Formats: sequence, C-alpha cells, structure tokens
Amino acid sequence: MKILEGTTPSFKTFKVHATTLHPHSSLKPIHRQENEELVIIKEGELTVTIEGKTKKLGAGGVALMLAGDERGFENTSDANVTYYVFQYESYLPVDKERGKKAGASLMLNWEEIAFKQHDKGGRRDFFNLPTSMATRFEMHVTTLNEGLMSHPPHTHKAAEILLLINSQNDEISSKAQETIDGTWHDAKVGDVIFLQSNVPHGIRNTGKGTCTYFAFQFE
Repeated sequence: MKILEGTTPSFKTFKVHATTLHPHSSLKPIHRQENEELVIIKEGELTVTIEGKTKKLGAGGVALMLAGDERGFENTSDANVTYYVFQYESYLPVDKERGKKAGASLMLNWEEIAFKQHDKGGRRDFFNLPTSMATRFEMHVTTLNEGLMSHPPHTHKAAEILLLINSQNDEISSKAQETIDGTWHDAKVGDVIFLQSNVPHGIRNTGKGTCTYFAFQFE
C-alpha cells in the first residue's frame, strides 16, 4: 500500500509504502538496489537478509540497507507480517564508502535498544550516522506521557518523519496531534507524518496513557 511519494531538499525521490507478507512467502529473490531502504516492522516477524547476513526482526525492529547492498525479505513464520518500507535517493552522488565507514547496513530488534527515561516519558536511540545517501540520518523512538507536548513548535534544516506505533502495552493505542505550520492534525497508530525542512512543527499526546512514535531526520 502506497503511503506517500515526493521530494525533500536532500532527496530527489522519497517513497513510503506498507507491505503484508503471508506465512512462508517472499516478494522476490535476494537482490541488489541502488537506492537506500529503511524497513520498520509493524507486526509479525520478518526474516531479513543483507549482504549474506540473516536476522529475524519482530515488531519495532528496523533494517537499514545502504545503496548497492544485497537484500531480501521473507516471512518464515506461521502468521502474517506487516512492515513499512522507506526508499530514497539523494541529489548528491552516492558515497558508498562513507556509509561503510559509518558502520554499513544494519538490523536492530526493539529489545536491543535501551529505554532512557526522562520527565516527559523516554526514548530509544536507534542510530545517528552518515549513510551512502545522507550526510546525517538520525532515528529514535519517543514515548510521550499522557497530556504532554514533546516541545514547543520549532524548525530545523533536516526533513523529518514521524510514525505512530502501539505503546509497550498493546492495549494502549497511541493518539496524537501534530502542529504543522500552525495547523493541528490528528494522528493515530499507523499514520505517517512528513515534516518538510524548516517548517514549524510540534507533537502532543491526546490519547489515554502514553503515546509512542518513531522519529527520524535525514539530510
């Protein structure tokens, strides 16, 4: 399912879609792509292979594949798996060596990332590094306590994506409102919020219990 497609100051193409794989199936054989690709697991378990290394990723798991790296996705479980796919290509020339020096492609499960509590909730820092197509790509997950705003409306050069997910307690469904250039927008689990470079924005928790969302900036 296509979610969005467009451009940013740093990327000539930026696409987001969601895919559901049925049990014991795959979309295509292991292959190479010249774009970068980020995968976030919504539900189920996805078996990901990057450059010959294979790992099972559960809900909240993340895979980052740099340009030109061999990749493949397979559902080896007995239940459906749904995941988000972010694909992008930079205006600047691809720098594969820069990406390799920063740590190359990666696969991380939710439970591998430490939760750092603070007065508004807490966060998990997944990565902050240069890649083959970005001079900086930072990704974290914020948990925001009931009734709170993460910060006053602000701007920054990097474009940003927010993706609302279920809180750690699956009985709580995240709900929020995002202000974008002075207009408030409702958001629920599964919604993707795109924030263009230098546009004023801020998010507040409007649901019961905590609100949890992925946030990533890229430039």
